[in-house]
Amino acid sequence: MENVKLGMLDGFLTKSHQKSLKSLFRRSNSSKSNGGGGGGGDGGQDSPSSAVNSPKPIPQLSPFANSVVSRCSKILRIPTEELQHHFDTQLPESVKELLTYARNFLEFCSYQTLHVVSSRPDYLSDKEFRRMTFDMMLAWESPCVENKALDKETASSSNQEVEDEDGWSFFYSSSTNMAVQVDDKKTVGPEAFARIAPGCAAVADIITVHNLYDALTSSSGHRLHFLVYDKYIRSLDKVIKASKNTLASSIGNLQLTEGEIILDVDGTVPTQPVLQHIGMSLWPGRLTLTNTALYFESLGVGLYDKAVRYDLATDMKQVIKPELTGPLGARLFDKAIMYKSTSVEEPIYLEFPEFKGNSRRDYWLDICLEILRAHRFIRKNNLKEIQKSEVLARATLGILRYRAVREAFHFFSSHYKTLLAFNLAESLPGGDSILKTLSSRLVLLNSGASQHDVSSPSKRQANLSPVSLIALTQLGFTLQKEVNLDGEVIIVGEVCVGEINPLEMAVKQSLLNTGRAEAAQATVDQVKVDGIDTNVAIMKELLFPVIELANRAQRLASWEKPYKSTVFLVFTCFSILRGWIRYVLPSIFVFFAVLMLWCRHFNKGKPLEPFRITPPHNRNAVEQLLTLQEAITQVEALLRAGNIILLKIRALLFAVLPQATDRIVLLLVFVAAVFAFVPVRYIILLVFLEAFTREMPYRKDSSDRWVRRIREWWVRIPAAPVQLIKPDDNKKKKS
Repeated sequence: MENVKLGMLDGFLTKSHQKSLKSLFRRSNSSKSNGGGGGGGDGGQDSPSSAVNSPKPIPQLSPFANSVVSRCSKILRIPTEELQHHFDTQLPESVKELLTYARNFLEFCSYQTLHVVSSRPDYLSDKEFRRMTFDMMLAWESPCVENKALDKETASSSNQEVEDEDGWSFFYSSSTNMAVQVDDKKTVGPEAFARIAPGCAAVADIITVHNLYDALTSSSGHRLHFLVYDKYIRSLDKVIKASKNTLASSIGNLQLTEGEIILDVDGTVPTQPVLQHIGMSLWPGRLTLTNTALYFESLGVGLYDKAVRYDLATDMKQVIKPELTGPLGARLFDKAIMYKSTSVEEPIYLEFPEFKGNSRRDYWLDICLEILRAHRFIRKNNLKEIQKSEVLARATLGILRYRAVREAFHFFSSHYKTLLAFNLAESLPGGDSILKTLSSRLVLLNSGASQHDVSSPSKRQANLSPVSLIALTQLGFTLQKEVNLDGEVIIVGEVCVGEINPLEMAVKQSLLNTGRAEAAQATVDQVKVDGIDTNVAIMKELLFPVIELANRAQRLASWEKPYKSTVFLVFTCFSILRGWIRYVLPSIFVFFAVLMLWCRHFNKGKPLEPFRITPPHNRNAVEQLLTLQEAITQVEALLRAGNIILLKIRALLFAVLPQATDRIVLLLVFVAAVFAFVPVRYIILLVFLEAFTREMPYRKDSSDRWVRRIREWWVRIPAAPVQLIKPDDNKKKKS
């Protein structure tokens, strides 16, 4: 059963409570009473407000969890006992079990609070928000009264208001600041982060939250410190404000469409331009990515020319991939991406020069593919209006988070550790199940969720809200103007109190498969070796049983030991005549199956012994180049011989040599008659006898003579003509 998610306020907030919520956004100029902060614009305090100022501890919670709940109570303007009452009466029994009651109630309060706090556009810039969310994660790890993870002094709190210099902070704590100023040594684990952070859609995405945690804790022993978390949120706030400023200054120059958001711009620094290659032409300029297209503005004489738009939204068979570039078309530098679609005559190459590495190119490749795959997901599932905007909002927030982590921690995602949801779904094993689950949940989206009674479980299941779209709109971006984003909107759909929703289950299953894939890939990386000779030696040792079996069969067919060859010939012919030959392949499969079961039973728990290889003599660079040249020459000779055979067959098919054609026609008719009237076992027997007895002393001379005649006949067959046409390379230089 789907549980109550973020927000559920219209079920238990009265009109007077909603008015008092507005007072949280204004500084209270009245003096504080003994119990806590004043009403700030309400003209007095009613009974519920007094109860809020003196929150009662919940017996099932630890002291620190109680301090977090009390702060949530003051933000929501609802007494803690009333919060507990709504939790007990409006949520299903499955989340109120004794062992999980404290943690689920903490999630309930946290999600409501995060919904209220995130309704303010500049909440990311408030340090108290960052501290509060971090405290929620700490409390999630030690919610019960039995937990001793946090110091008792940290949990002791009175209820005095804490206001920052600007006077708009939402948060309250003890006079000693113990509940807020948590010891820097206190850290958060992955499960706590994965449960609390997605409660604010701007901070984390439920699909990539585990990768985000890994990125933030890569240098801190896989535990999240507040200083790192604080730096991440500040960086995210900076990126969002920079993106809004860029959007405001570039609308006229780029001629953006309605709902188009600028995600990143590169090439504005003269020392780090973006180079556009079209054919043999090369132009520096500025590259801009929006949620629907790429824009390139060539740099003219001190000014940028009109932007060229490369669409990512419509279906034009777009291809974006890494590519090599260089001067005059030389493929030297792995620092570019290629864009190709039906709207451009030839591929466009966008190069990102840097002194070392290709991280700049990889970043742009990731974010361009994220937008491209998001639009493909929209088209594949035929999403319209609100669902389409939600998908683009999810991709947009993912790119903004990726920018924030990259700029703050110089993080570069790997194959399975990307922070972009649609890229991750493409790379994860079973990632298609994530997209399928996401699609099924998008169908339930309803922008007017606030108009429904969320106290009804059936209606809660039938209507979810576009949480990413709402979060993006609250941050100051506009994707869809007609979406209902009033203060009472109910955010339902990303996180569940006490439950793991289907999207989380799909992600967890994919991550489990990813662990196995990464472990297997680690073993592959360990056995990779350099050098042609070394790899050939390894392959020979691995194929030794097959090579040895082929050598033994060759020795039998050469009749070096007539007795053994005769026995093998008689036994094989008898098997073919009796029809036993059809059981050979199944017997091989059964043999390997029995061998694997044998090894599994007797080698259980034992590590596999390494395969011992004696490498050949080490060769210097020149010798390796000569070996490579020789191998290439041999491959070229094989290709040439194969082409000659095909051209001679073409000549026979088109009767270039009539006499040879007549013989081939008679041979084909005879073979067709044999296959039509002779049983297959006799055909197999005849082929085997002819091949195996070719080297018999009684047949060797006649066989050699027939082979010689056939070779001489084949030499006299002419090859069909081939004409090489030089391609037209007159390409117009484009500006």
